Amino acid sequence: MRIAIIADIHGNLVAFNTILDDIAREEVDQMVCLGDVAAFGPQPEEVVARLREIGCPVVMGDADATLLTPEPPATNELFRNLQEIDAWALARLSPADREFIAAFQSTVSIPLDGDATLLCYHGSPQSFKDPIRATTSDDDLARLFAGCDAHIYAGGHTHIQLLRRFGTSLVLNPGSVGLAYDRTPSPGANVRNPPWGEYSLLTVADGHLGVDLRRVPFDVAALLRAAHENGMPHAEWWCAEWDEA
Repeated sequence: MRIAIIADIHGNLVAFNTILDDIAREEVDQMVCLGDVAAFGPQPEEVVARLREIGCPVVMGDADATLLTPEPPATNELFRNLQEIDAWALARLSPADREFIAAFQSTVSIPLDGDATLLCYHGSPQSFKDPIRATTSDDDLARLFAGCDAHIYAGGHTHIQLLRRFGTSLVLNPGSVGLAYDRTPSPGANVRNPPWGEYSLLTVADGHLGVDLRRVPFDVAALLRAAHENGMPHAEWWCAEWDEA
């Protein structure tokens, strides 16, 4: 059984299509999306249309929830810009698109070969806002996974690829399809968006388990053109955050 795990598309159809082309060559049995599909990017309705076409399970991300139910106006310039991009994105989504996003699940459980289970979420099974990192303690993981019993835990949210052990289970983050970070953000760090998308391939067969963390280059210039051509607010500011190959 082969499962493609994607997360954090963030309105980037250029990267999404590139990742889907790569997945198509792998002949997977199933795909699952870990949320944050349309917010913060220049192609929100195009991404939602493609995701609806695929018909895979999708979990609710924090940016999905905030897109549908905006938070109070921010005083910080960065978050104010993102809120204005969100408002623009929401206006571009049809009522059917909004209903599609509203129906995302908090978690998705997928049975694997044998008695193994893949549990999918956005931040953690407890909340889509919980970040799970390489530095998250086992005690914190025990709290975040309390009441859960899975062989593989898969979440997004941090935009950083991750594979680590937790007891006899594996904890996986496929990285971000449309808004990858080039290093773990820290206070005061200048986090850039590199010219690639990320996802993961999970293979389970005959008692064997394989996890492949993929990084696929995409056409950043095409993405930046879309930001300007679609009239996304703060396009110059947003485009300046990207590194081109």
